[in-house]
Amino acid sequence: MSRVGRAPIELPKGIEINVSKGNLVTVKGPKGQLQQQIDPDLTLEIGDGSLEVKRPTDQKRHREVHGLYRALINNMVQGVSTGYVKEMEIFGVGFRAANNGQWLELTLGYSHPILFRIPQEIKVETRQDKGQNPIIKLECIDKELLGQVCAKIRGFRKPEPYKGKGIRFVGEAIRRKAGKTSGKK
Repeated sequence: MSRVGRAPIELPKGIEINVSKGNLVTVKGPKGQLQQQIDPDLTLEIGDGSLEVKRPTDQKRHREVHGLYRALINNMVQGVSTGYVKEMEIFGVGFRAANNGQWLELTLGYSHPILFRIPQEIKVETRQDKGQNPIIKLECIDKELLGQVCAKIRGFRKPEPYKGKGIRFVGEAIRRKAGKTSGKK
């Protein structure tokens, strides 16, 4: 049996979960509301401050989706109660980041600046302290959307392995390679 799927989801105070026909799960909390359509074969049992996802049989398809939907519902519960925060750091001489509302302007060594529209559900903040690398801080209640936007921003200039220039997550270790060495004759 799936270890992830069988673990109960702890529900913090102030979280409401509704399951409508067709297994549309709605989670409401202090930070907002999220919805997720789950497999119609799975059932949700709400108990004393916890929620369990049950599967009807041990068929391969049911085993495949059991842990997945339990993890998605758990991410929704965490999102509406505490939210998610990702910080990205820009390494490189002359690389900058600035935001104007939901527009993120990145200067990453190309011939032109990159303008990227951040979805309304995400709060964006940029800061540049003197002598420090620019930081992009993203906050959202939807973990999936936040991850997609972070991947898109990182894709504009991935960290390269020789000097480490590019966009990376704060605290991320980049695998470095040795550069060319001059040979003696």
